[in-house]
Amino acid sequence: MNENSEIHPDKTLDCIGLFCPIPVFNTTETINDIEIGEVLEVLTDDPASTQDIPRWAKRTGHKLLKFEDQGDNFRFLIERTK
Repeated sequence: MNENSEIHPDKTLDCIGLFCPIPVFNTTETINDIEIGEVLEVLTDDPASTQDIPRWAKRTGHKLLKFEDQGDNFRFLIERTK
């Protein structure tokens, strides 16, 4: 996949208004509901998630494909790898 191609998530998890550790907990549960190779989009407005989600992905072995600071919230695209 080249840098300019848009990644289309297979599932979206809305964690707006939820704070640590709920976004990470919900991400863990939801990533297990999709197939290996599929992409989970996580939306959150928790400032701690900018560190928590990438750390979680590294620790669990899933691939963080993209992070976007959208001003009033953050968007993560995570590929399930196992």
